[in-house]
Amino acid sequence: MASSSRTQVLSLYRMLIKESKKFPSYNYRTYALRRVKDGFRENLAVDNPKTLDVLLNQARESLAVIKRQVTIGQFYTTQKNVVEGLRNVNF
Repeated sequence: MASSSRTQVLSLYRMLIKESKKFPSYNYRTYALRRVKDGFRENLAVDNPKTLDVLLNQARESLAVIKRQVTIGQFYTTQKNVVEGLRNVNF
């Protein structure tokens, strides 16, 4: 993988992770994070430039979808569930 492609992939990965963490709903947030990580892990060995371009375009589209869904999710707030409440408890 060329150096510029590598930096593009890493930058896109970071943006997807950062944006996925903004989901107000725990379930959507964990699902998005898991899908982003799994998707990048699946395609770790891709070295064909054409395939890489297709995957990068798909990731950019996914980033746009995540951004829209985060914005929509912020309009409809919900109560935190039990799992989110346990984060601040020390055992």
